[in-house]
Amino acid sequence: MWLVGARGSVATTVVTGASAMRARLVPPVGMAGETAEFAGAGLPSLDDLVFGGHDVASTPLPKRAAELAQAGVVPAHLVSLVEDELAAADAEIRDGAGGPLREHEDQATAARRLADDISSFRDRHELRRVVVVNVSSTEPRFAAGPEHQDPAVLGRALRGGRDVLPASSLYAYAAILAGCPFVDFTPSTGMRLPALGLLAQERALPYAGSDGKTGETLLRSALAPMFTGRALRVLAWSGTNLLGGGDGATLADPLAAASKTTSKGQGLRGMLGHRTDGDTRIDYVPALGDWKTAWDHVLFEGFLGVRMTMQVTWQGCDSALAAPLVLDLARFTARAHEAGCSGPLGALGYYFKDPLGTTEHRLPEQYRILQDWACALGRPAGAA
Repeated sequence: MWLVGARGSVATTVVTGASAMRARLVPPVGMAGETAEFAGAGLPSLDDLVFGGHDVASTPLPKRAAELAQAGVVPAHLVSLVEDELAAADAEIRDGAGGPLREHEDQATAARRLADDISSFRDRHELRRVVVVNVSSTEPRFAAGPEHQDPAVLGRALRGGRDVLPASSLYAYAAILAGCPFVDFTPSTGMRLPALGLLAQERALPYAGSDGKTGETLLRSALAPMFTGRALRVLAWSGTNLLGGGDGATLADPLAAASKTTSKGQGLRGMLGHRTDGDTRIDYVPALGDWKTAWDHVLFEGFLGVRMTMQVTWQGCDSALAAPLVLDLARFTARAHEAGCSGPLGALGYYFKDPLGTTEHRLPEQYRILQDWACALGRPAGAA
């Protein structure tokens, strides 16, 4: 696993959790891929994972894990028990491209440098494959232009260009150059540019995204089918999210928050089949640290036009919710690559707010699709 944003809260929790599970210190709670339903899918073992990544931050993983333990994100006793594994992963983290490019470096050169980091990691550890997973900060929405439609045109634009791609898409392009599948756990642009999607398919690479479904949207994707299944008309659905930590600080920027609220809203409209009144808002509350609270208010109409309401509160630790999903996604994507899949992996929509390759947002149906797909992955080639 090559983590973009490798010293962030989510990535640190991923490495800490995977190391603890491999040492049989904790069970794989929250990982659907470790349940009996997916035992035959042929997923890589947690014992086989090796971690590296890119980041612009300099805080070493052992220290970052200790900070998360102090905040209650990971159990404090685990950090000392997996300190060697955290240090080994930290030694594999390279400077990223999230900040300014290096002096006199265009984006074509930067992408090749990033791709070389990934390829070197793969060769050094003699790995069968590397899955690149973006868990970095959310970017503002990006407007694609004509140069983003065709791989050849994009390649020419990157030579001499310093702002042709946003950082998330530069990492996606680097993953393609290194021959690696890509997973975008953020709502950033990533692989969404047509030229990158075409290039990934040309090189027989699968990719998945976007915006991991960990909290409020997870609830919505379970509850909205309940209303439609009972023929209850939802009139308004409003949500308020209170976030602390680095994610909250990033989303305090209205442009970055717009990417997140857009991905949240698209699924709800698709499940209900119509627009409703109400908005989703995100407020930064620094004192919450790595924790978040989401409150939803639903106004719906029942028999004889009687109006009723439902209110739901969700409180959780975002990194602890996200980490098992990231581990599942990396292993499912690696298995898809091994099986010869390419292009967007719509079957992994179960894990995303705004999934690529599918328009299905209902959680029960997404789970069924994932099960069927995983079952097919586990069958020998040519089997019925």
